[in-house]
Amino acid sequence: MPALVLLGAQWGDEGKGKATDLLGGSVDYVVRYQGGNNAGHTVVVGDQKYALHLLPSGILSPGCTPVIGNGVVVDPSVLFSELSGLNERGVDTSKLLISGNAHIITPYNVTVDKVTERFLGKRKIGTTGRGIGPTYADKINRVGIRVQDLYDESILTQKVEAALDVKNQMLTKFYNRRAIATDQVVGELLGYAEKLRPYVADTVLVLNQALEQDKVVLFEGGQGTLLDIDHGTYPFVTSSNPTAGGACTGAGVGPTKITRVIGILKAYTTRVGAGPFPTELFDEDGEALRRIGGERGVTTGRDRRCGWFDAVIARYATRVNGLTDFFLTKLDVLTGWEQIPVCVAYEIDGKRVEELPYSQTDFHHAKPVYEMLPGWSEDITGAKSFSDLPKNAQAYVKALEEMSGAPISAIGVGPGREETIQINSFL
Repeated sequence: MPALVLLGAQWGDEGKGKATDLLGGSVDYVVRYQGGNNAGHTVVVGDQKYALHLLPSGILSPGCTPVIGNGVVVDPSVLFSELSGLNERGVDTSKLLISGNAHIITPYNVTVDKVTERFLGKRKIGTTGRGIGPTYADKINRVGIRVQDLYDESILTQKVEAALDVKNQMLTKFYNRRAIATDQVVGELLGYAEKLRPYVADTVLVLNQALEQDKVVLFEGGQGTLLDIDHGTYPFVTSSNPTAGGACTGAGVGPTKITRVIGILKAYTTRVGAGPFPTELFDEDGEALRRIGGERGVTTGRDRRCGWFDAVIARYATRVNGLTDFFLTKLDVLTGWEQIPVCVAYEIDGKRVEELPYSQTDFHHAKPVYEMLPGWSEDITGAKSFSDLPKNAQAYVKALEEMSGAPISAIGVGPGREETIQINSFL
């Protein structure tokens, strides 16, 4: 009954798509359990590059059933655009399953997201403006629209009316925008109903039955640990739980069924959007990491903020997720530095702190304490085993493993599907 959770151990963009794809050939189901099309994965298969935003990365693996769980928020227009793009490239998408309990991102959710973020000015959070946060807010406020609601026009109309009663007041009286017509929204959503119908399923039942039949199920988180709504750098976070516990609620499986929790770590650190980032670089090194690593958001198109590896964050991710393994990505990007700084602790108000401070104020004031590790100049993209790596690269990996608190079981040495060193099996 192998059930694996694979998630980001930093601020997202760590290379989860590559890791999921690596496992895809051995996995029967790949499940997105939270987030929406604010999460992006780039997967390289041979000479083909695929940018996925909403769909599970396992959709690229023949024989694997991709699942969008109940914890995901779904923008139907984005979903069908992404499916169409893959179909045009010869990818079979017919096995996709979507939970009937997943919430729909409505046109008014997108409108509210954009106008409220713009209104915040200097205090903006850095959202993608795709309606994710307002959709989760509607879910919590119990005025959300679920996939299953598209098949009962009366219920759908009542729910849209209830949601717009408040939102139109806000849009017209506070933001000086036009009111949104209920009929227009209902009509647009109903237009997706029949297109969605072949994919809609009781995914909780499907996944639990699969586990009972000893199928391999991989739960794929979007974003990363430090963007978790409960355990991240609040308020500069996403609106859901990318941490391991989110897999249970977002897919409907019990915690006793999870057998492995794999954290994806980049060999340095990046972040998109606003919020504290202790190891962020504003010099030539930061620009080099951005350029060599191709650090531009898959979904947002924004340049990622870049910094050195932060072991404090890695230890925190190990703790809150119960990580059993790490997958270290983009080690090849660090080739060429004579010395590589690694943040081993913070200095806060003159005191050394080795664990992530719970106080937002303290974290904003944290200054990195670095340990210098020797670099390497040899090209490592052709390495097939750990022993193929230069001695200094091996030492760097071992140091990160010791500092982070879980074994590094795989290493990415290039962007391609085959450019991975597997140290320990995940299955």
